[in-house]
Amino acid sequence: MTTLLEKCRISPPPGAAACLTVSLSFLDIIWIHYHPIRRLLFYDYPCSKSDFMETIVPKLKESLSLTLQNYLPVAGNLLYPSDTEKMPVIRYVSGDSVPLVIAESSNDFDELVGNHARDADQFYDLVPQMPPVIDDPDYKIVPVLALQLTLFPGRGICLGFANYHTLGDASSIVGFMSAWASVNRIEDCKEIVRKEGESLPFFDRSVMKDSIRIGSILWETMRKVTFETESFPLPTNRVRATFVLTLNDITKLKKMVLEKKPSIVQVSSFVVTASYVWSCLVKSVNEEVTGDVAEFFIFPVDARGRVDPPVPANFFGNCLGYGIPKIEHEKLVGEEGFVIAAETIAEEIKNRVNKKNELLKGAENWASEWGKFMGIRALGVSGSPKFDLPNVDFGWGKARKLEVVHIDGEKYTMSICKSRNFEGGLEIGLSLPKEMMEAFASIFANGLSS
Repeated sequence: MTTLLEKCRISPPPGAAACLTVSLSFLDIIWIHYHPIRRLLFYDYPCSKSDFMETIVPKLKESLSLTLQNYLPVAGNLLYPSDTEKMPVIRYVSGDSVPLVIAESSNDFDELVGNHARDADQFYDLVPQMPPVIDDPDYKIVPVLALQLTLFPGRGICLGFANYHTLGDASSIVGFMSAWASVNRIEDCKEIVRKEGESLPFFDRSVMKDSIRIGSILWETMRKVTFETESFPLPTNRVRATFVLTLNDITKLKKMVLEKKPSIVQVSSFVVTASYVWSCLVKSVNEEVTGDVAEFFIFPVDARGRVDPPVPANFFGNCLGYGIPKIEHEKLVGEEGFVIAAETIAEEIKNRVNKKNELLKGAENWASEWGKFMGIRALGVSGSPKFDLPNVDFGWGKARKLEVVHIDGEKYTMSICKSRNFEGGLEIGLSLPKEMMEAFASIFANGLSS
C-alpha cells in the first residue's frame, strides 16, 4: 500500500527569468500526441520516515528549485492552440512550477527491484499522475513534467517521473535529472549551480535547420488529431521482467555473428543485444503467421552529431531520427534468425543512421506516413546505454534499478540501459503477457547456454 504524505509544487527560485517561450521544431512536433514517458529509479538507501521528511525531502525541494532556474521549460507548459492555424509552443512564466508528490510505501522493495517476472500493475503506485490540462480560451495548457518521491522505510527510495515527449528526448531528460542530482548531492547547492554554468542547457531551436518548413508541414497533419491526455493503462494484464546480458554474453553473441558474417562492420553491443532480443521475442509470440509477413525493429537515434551542421550536445529538446530495419518472419524465426537480424540492423546503421544526409531525409512525410505503420509487427526500443540514467546519483548512490513503465502501454517495446552489476553488460526490460514472458525467458536463456 502507498500512502500520500504531501503534495507540493516547486518553482524556480526568486530572481529566475520572468518568462521564456520555446517554439517547437519539427522534431518536437512529431511527438505532440505521444503518451507520457514514465520512468522509475529505485535507490538502496535505508532511512527512517523522520529523516526522509526532515532532511531528504527539504534538500530535494531546494535543489530542484535551483536546478529549474536553468531549465525553465521543465517548469512550464505546452500551449496547444485552440486555433490550430497557430503553432504550439512551450512557455514558462513566473509562477509556473513542477508538481511533486511525497509518499510512503509498505510494499516489498526487494520484490519491486528484482529481475524476475512481477505483476506490472503494482508499479503504478509509484508513478506520478500528469496534472490535468487547463482549458484556456486560446490554448490547452498542458503541464509537461510530474515527479513523485516514495519512501520504503528502512529500505530505499523510489523517484518516479513522467514527462511529455514534446518537452525533450532521453538526452535532454537525463541531462536535467543529472543536473538536479549534482545540485542535490553537493552540500553547497548554490555553488554547484554556478560551477555547472558552462554546460547549461541550450533551448534555441534555430540550430535545427528547416529550410523547407518541415515543422509547418508536420503540423498540418498533427493539428487534425484531437489532443487528448492518457491515463494509466490499468489493468495492464502484463508482467515486467529484466534480462541481463553480461560482457561475456555480448562477446559470445558478437563472435557468433562474425563467424557467420565476417564482412559486417558495425557489430556493436547494441546490434547484438537488439538482434538477440528481437529474434527471441518473435519466436515467443504464439500466433499463426505466414512466412512472408514483415517483422520490423524500430529504434531511436540521437541526431545531434549526425546532422550538418551538428546540433550542440547540450541542446535541450527533441533531436531524434530513427532506424527501421525489417525482415521476413520466416527468416527471423529460423535457425539463423539472430545472425540475419544483426546483419540487417548493422546495415541500417551503416546506410541510414550514420549518413548525415539520410537520417532525417523525408522527415516532412513522417506524420502523413504514420498510417502505414499502424498494425505492423514491430519491436520498439526505449532508452539507450549512451544515456546512463541509473548512474544519476542524488547522494544516495547509483540507482539499484530503472523501470521504464510506459512500455506497458505499447505492444512490444524493450527498454535498454547499462547493467549496474556487470561491467560492460546491458539490462533489457520487457513488459509482456505472462505466458509470452515465460516463453521468451526460456528461449533467451537457452540461446545463451547453447
